[in-house]
Amino acid sequence: MPDADDLERWLADLELEPGDRTERDGISAWDVTVDGRRRLDLRVTVILDPSIGAILWAHLAPPIGDGLRKAYRTLLRWNDEFPLAKFSIAEDGRPILAVEIPGRWLDANEVGLALARMSAIADRIFDDTRGWLWIGGRVPDGYADRPRRTEGLLARYGERLGELVEA
Repeated sequence: MPDADDLERWLADLELEPGDRTERDGISAWDVTVDGRRRLDLRVTVILDPSIGAILWAHLAPPIGDGLRKAYRTLLRWNDEFPLAKFSIAEDGRPILAVEIPGRWLDANEVGLALARMSAIADRIFDDTRGWLWIGGRVPDGYADRPRRTEGLLARYGERLGELVEA
């Protein structure tokens, strides 16, 4: 089973800058930010649990207020459409996107692929989540023109993501 130093090295090899490592009860966690082609600033928490493997999860948006039933239906539909990802609602109401990597498969490429998959999924559902991210669903001026910090991630794993990566 890889350890925390291995995972930090893998993130560095993917040209990602993780936040400080947090450790508790033998479990390590880092925050990284990935940019897709459309969705920027997706903050992903990478958790390494030696008894399980790795869990990567991201809050897709702030807490969902009104329209909770519609949001739940949307998340359930996405669970069906994106079989290698899990969608749920955090205790505070924020929608979550998660990908798990069992310990037996955990290596640098699987971590990179999981991060690229999360970024690509966030891109695919961008139009559906705009209303959760910004009042009235209006994307801030200049948002699409901002530089992408993690272009290499999609370039490296895009072929393995199939239909998730839009042309």
